[in-house]
Amino acid sequence: MEFRAAVLHETGKPLTVERVRARPLAPTDVLVRIGASGLCHTDLEVIEGQLARPLPIILGHEGAGVVEAVGADVQRVRPGDHVICSWNPNCGHCYYCEQGLPILCEPVSGNHPRGFLLDGQSRLSLATDATLHHFSMVSSHAEFCIVPEAGAIAVPREIPFDRACVIGCAVMTGYGAATRVAPVGVGSSVVVAGCGAVGLNVIQGAVARGAARIIGVDPDATRRKHAMAFGATDVIDAAAGDTVAAVRALTRGRGADFAFEAAGHEDAMRLALEAARPGADVVILGKIGAARDIRLRFGALMGEKRIVRSSYGGARPRIDFPALARLYLDGKLKLDELVTQRISLDDINSGFAAMKDRGTLRSVVVFA
Repeated sequence: MEFRAAVLHETGKPLTVERVRARPLAPTDVLVRIGASGLCHTDLEVIEGQLARPLPIILGHEGAGVVEAVGADVQRVRPGDHVICSWNPNCGHCYYCEQGLPILCEPVSGNHPRGFLLDGQSRLSLATDATLHHFSMVSSHAEFCIVPEAGAIAVPREIPFDRACVIGCAVMTGYGAATRVAPVGVGSSVVVAGCGAVGLNVIQGAVARGAARIIGVDPDATRRKHAMAFGATDVIDAAAGDTVAAVRALTRGRGADFAFEAAGHEDAMRLALEAARPGADVVILGKIGAARDIRLRFGALMGEKRIVRSSYGGARPRIDFPALARLYLDGKLKLDELVTQRISLDDINSGFAAMKDRGTLRSVVVFA
């Protein structure tokens, strides 16, 4: 079959919307007709060459849509099901999966960077039949995508695709960080460095866990307003004065019980470490270039702090995605407010331009 997709042929260049081809499904593949696809900063990192991936490639890993067809061995979804795509379709039986760390699944980790699915093969090609690579085993900036069965998670039909898709990365990563990765509890204090889509969902998760003081830190006034709307009790301008002192002033001089970095910036990482009290939990969610060195004051690591880097908020997609969708449908999770721009596939480059200018929380490509 043929369909339209946004293809990256060269880093630093715009995506081109063109017709591509899908190869036959393997026995455990699921073909999804995409309803909506969120633009994530990780996509932009590939476009700009900060994250190396083989080219040509279809980006996108926040996808939601309808199952169109399934391979012969697929059991958990069937045509017509509404699904959210997971970019970590773990195998369930490798060393790390058996250790309770599915985010480190060996087939996923081995094939993500190569642009392949779990079996080390691509199901995509250009119109010329040249191999086209998958991104994060989803490639949702297209009318269709092919994912492993474990990457197609059935959710209630009532949730709109343009809200469902953001659950697949930003919501899961942030909400899960505060509800799965760190033991945020009733009455605790939380600081969130970076109030973009991921940070706002950390705030939502902290609210759900009963935190008493939730401090959002961001240099952007609009994002600080969003933080208050999502449940922050206090906000601080990261560009004004001594931010660490301001956090301590709000936390009885000790610092926060839980500190989350969600900006993907070295300054935010330092802030999270410095603003965390002795004995605190510090969760690093953002990322910078993997080969880059960062400068930290060694004393910021002291005081028996527990520091963890989390990529996906401790996700158990088959459990978490339907639960998050149900929270939204019950009015207990804000998703409408996250989607600040809806665009067509043909306008995808303008969506990434808005992201670079910090003009959106989430731009979403919506398919007719």
